[in-house]
Amino acid sequence: MSVPLAHCADSLEQLRDHLGALNGKLEQLELPRPDQEEWFQLLIHKLLPQLDPNTPLIIAVVGGTNTGKSVVFNHVAGETVSATSPLASGTRHPMCLVPEGFDTCRLETMFDGFSLVPWSHPEQTLEDTPDHLLFWRTCSSLPANLLVLDSPDIDSDAEVNWERAERLRRSADVLVAVLTQQKYNDAAVKQFFRRASGEDLATVVVFNQCQLPDDENYWPIWLQTFTDETGTAPELVYLAPNDRTAAESGKLEFIDLQEDTTGKARDLQHDLSSLRFESIKFRSLRGSLGQLVSERTGVPAWLNSVRARSSEFQSAAELLSAQNLVTNDAWRTIPAGPLIDAVRDWWNGHRSGWTAAIHTMYNTIGRGLAWPIRRIIESRQPVTDDALGGFRHDEWETIVATVQQVYQRLAFCRDAGGELMSARITPLLDGHHREEVLKRLASRHEGCDLHDELHQTVGLALEEFRAESPRSFRMLKRIDKAAAAARPVTSVALFCVGFGPVADAVAPAAMHTALHMAGDVAGGTVVATLGESAVSQPIAQGVSRLQVWLHSLQQKFAVRRAGWLASQLEELVLGDLINDLERAAETPTSNAFLGVESTVTSLAAMLDQLAPPPSHPKTTESP
Repeated sequence: MSVPLAHCADSLEQLRDHLGALNGKLEQLELPRPDQEEWFQLLIHKLLPQLDPNTPLIIAVVGGTNTGKSVVFNHVAGETVSATSPLASGTRHPMCLVPEGFDTCRLETMFDGFSLVPWSHPEQTLEDTPDHLLFWRTCSSLPANLLVLDSPDIDSDAEVNWERAERLRRSADVLVAVLTQQKYNDAAVKQFFRRASGEDLATVVVFNQCQLPDDENYWPIWLQTFTDETGTAPELVYLAPNDRTAAESGKLEFIDLQEDTTGKARDLQHDLSSLRFESIKFRSLRGSLGQLVSERTGVPAWLNSVRARSSEFQSAAELLSAQNLVTNDAWRTIPAGPLIDAVRDWWNGHRSGWTAAIHTMYNTIGRGLAWPIRRIIESRQPVTDDALGGFRHDEWETIVATVQQVYQRLAFCRDAGGELMSARITPLLDGHHREEVLKRLASRHEGCDLHDELHQTVGLALEEFRAESPRSFRMLKRIDKAAAAARPVTSVALFCVGFGPVADAVAPAAMHTALHMAGDVAGGTVVATLGESAVSQPIAQGVSRLQVWLHSLQQKFAVRRAGWLASQLEELVLGDLINDLERAAETPTSNAFLGVESTVTSLAAMLDQLAPPPSHPKTTESP
């Protein structure tokens, strides 16, 4: 066998650690921990405790009611330690014998799920209590390589006995199946040993209470039926006569007719202690490891269920995200006046030297001279005392309409997302919840500094323009300097109508009017100073580009304001819902999940390297 026990033990410990690290993700997915999975029980209660090479073989004596399990157990022990009765009172709690010198502290890990109680008298195992008790005692007559268990009846009417027997089976290396003519074909008995066969547990069969020599012709039929129905391949097969006196005195004979056709009695304890330790350990390992890595019932199948659950969370997150709960398609655009004021403020703040001085002086003069013309222009447009105040009012109407749409989309997600989404979204659709959201939104919206946000948007756009188009920006600076030289002639004409380096009026009609007025006032002086082509030929192109650029600024501001609402709704309505869904959906890519997956793959490769047990192993080895 090319795979050492220590290598398997290391990988199994890694698997246990990765599973522990995955528990947090399982909580996010609302999945239970794998504690109740059959493969997990094998990992914790059998594979990990028993891969220690110093661990003795664990022999569990099992069988149905009134089959004489305790008699067989006492003979294996070499003394009477378990109560026997012809009234079939039934063992309710397991009894464990350990050899002298054995560290009994190890029993807690080997039999997790049981409360360990030191044994004091045989009747203890018959007590009727719901607690899972395991009584133990040291047995001086027991070989150092054996640890022997007497188990509850596996066909009992009490389901708690089945559970205790199942736990013992997961811990055992070898099962001693105590059968009788009445019990070898019992449904509950066969079901128990089918599971044991699926785990490839080594089994020793004892047909007890036989009428010899009358039953000698029948036991082969019983054995064949039992093995065919359960898939069991016994290591040893014994017959024990129906002799109550010998049974109670510890002198019952066990006849191995497979090995000795003369019917010579065998020493059951000696035969069990002579079983090939490493072979049995690896056989037990193969069976349990096979269940652990089974694609159908083991860890891979469980991982697939976790993936499926993660996919549900991913679909829910995508459903919410795909709704585009807040868009800027219908968002109110900022009026041109405040936008151009912000552009002018930025430009003025970036002039320097004589250019700044001249423009500042003539802007002041221009504002004084231009008021009659400005009145004419403004008379053609709606008058707003506070453009940003009007925008705030219009924006709030947009916000209210958007909130209504958000709740409509959430209702769609609730109906389309199944139980997972319904449980999370239904509380959000409560009318009081919506009212509270609108109240808090109104308060926060009123506190927004739109003037500052607009100036930040314009400033970022112009800084971006300066960084991305340095040549164009330098050209504008040169034009601005040339304009400063021409300001004695042009500022009264151009700046009285608000044409800055950018004009207040962005509507096509208003811009057209402004340029014509500028031409009328400036006359030929502008042409003489800047050149005819600087004023007349590119004017239409300049206006068009200006309009496009101003529109892009309006869109940037709309995106910013829509983003503000989106962040508010995420906090006030959705909270961490989408993030929680996405985090849970990422479970299959987490380190813990990938660690479990890779370790199981490694263990499956180890399983392939373990030599399969022979189909008909030799029954005993000579001491």
